Amino acid sequence: MKKINRAFLFLTVLTVFFTGCNKQKLPSNKKTELIILAAASLTDVCSELKTEYEAEHKNIDLLFSFGGSGALQAQIEEGVKADVFFSADVKQMNALKSKGLVYEDTIVNLLENKLVLVVPKNQNNKNIASFEDTATDKVSMIGIGEPKSVPAGRYAMEVFDFLGISDSVKAKANYGMDVRTVLTWVEEGAVDCGIVYQTDAFSSKKVSIVATAPEGSLRKVVYPAAVVKNGEFSAEAKDFLQFLRSEKAMQIFKTYGFAQAN
Repeated sequence: MKKINRAFLFLTVLTVFFTGCNKQKLPSNKKTELIILAAASLTDVCSELKTEYEAEHKNIDLLFSFGGSGALQAQIEEGVKADVFFSADVKQMNALKSKGLVYEDTIVNLLENKLVLVVPKNQNNKNIASFEDTATDKVSMIGIGEPKSVPAGRYAMEVFDFLGISDSVKAKANYGMDVRTVLTWVEEGAVDCGIVYQTDAFSSKKVSIVATAPEGSLRKVVYPAAVVKNGEFSAEAKDFLQFLRSEKAMQIFKTYGFAQAN
């Protein structure tokens, strides 16, 4: 009996051992979560891009966090985990590049946008029709992104400097934390007008575009993207960047008013 019990015990131990090994080798159903920090003006288009990409990559979940590009840059500098940074200006990308926080060989200028002046739809009683009008009595308050952290705000100040009306505009400016905040102010009639991107204006049925920034008044509005070094999934992040450069993704961008960067 003792020999039989020992043999039985030995077989039981082996069964438990191999069963444990097999459990460890079972594939995990957990998806890879890619964290993308993206400019607020990309909010709408990224929703559609997420749907398209995840349909083709069942093992990937795209987690977007939107905000002013300067604020997102600061988060990365402070060590916030992210796999991809998608900015509305090259300034923030260059700053991260200089600090070695993004993979330089992954930086790509993807898109271009336009800067526009918008008013609440059907409420332009003062007939605001140009960027120059923002310095006149037609405008009591104007919404602008905070120039220090919001590219749209900095672009706006470039235009006002070009037109020689910066001081007049600053006296009546209300500064937003991102371009979508400015868009909301205009939609609600909290300001007489606001400076946003063309794509933001296209996304809203509550505003009207009355002017586009004059030719030569500002540098190109370029959107770069890159893989962030402190992310956990650089290979997957690079694949997502390739998708953003694809013809399918570019067609989606164009339906939202973006142009492909030259």
